[in-house]
Amino acid sequence: MSNLAIITARSGSKGIRDKNIRLLNGKPLVAYTIESALKSYFIDEVMVSTDSEKYAAVARKYGANVPFLRSKNTSTDTASSKDVILEVLDEYRKLGKTFDQFVMLQPTSPLRTERNIDQAFQFFQDKGADSVVSVCECEHSPLLSNTLPADLNMFGFIKSEHNVRRQDLDTCYRLNGAIYISKVSTFLQIQTFYGSNSYAYIMEQNESIDIDSELDFQIAELLLSNRPHD
Repeated sequence: MSNLAIITARSGSKGIRDKNIRLLNGKPLVAYTIESALKSYFIDEVMVSTDSEKYAAVARKYGANVPFLRSKNTSTDTASSKDVILEVLDEYRKLGKTFDQFVMLQPTSPLRTERNIDQAFQFFQDKGADSVVSVCECEHSPLLSNTLPADLNMFGFIKSEHNVRRQDLDTCYRLNGAIYISKVSTFLQIQTFYGSNSYAYIMEQNESIDIDSELDFQIAELLLSNRPHD
């Protein structure tokens, strides 16, 4: 079985300029994901999907392959991860290379390690799954959340059956954006990670930082600086 890691690193971040190559504790953000993928026991090839020669140079410096740049269609704000994956698989096919499985790794998850990747792949194999997606426990139960009307009235904000002690509520999980594994054949057929034979790989909250803001960068810097060195 051959496994491809697809690291998605578009250059057009609107919230934080050049987020994917911004330095985090002295290293470009994307480098953390590249290094973890390269250390993974299960991954045979690590590639970065980007629309930028600048990003491609950074990716190659840290050991990833960038055999082609994204097309214009997959470089826009509206392009989905599905579009990017399908393009990558098709471009590799044109190069005469095919894979049995792939894992999509977003560079905005720098706390995800090779241990997480390998555990997710092992879980994928043990389950005989078509796909595995990483999640973590919600920091706050969504059952204690709701929308608000224009006048901010809170009548009925919490349903009566949810108005209990926090520890008495069911545990809820959220996508953490770190790991998405799929059989290539299944993804080409259904074009989603969430089919009937999909399972959740649970990660710790401190491994699940998904960088989308300056505060996220600060939290990641703190966690990385306190992480034991290999």
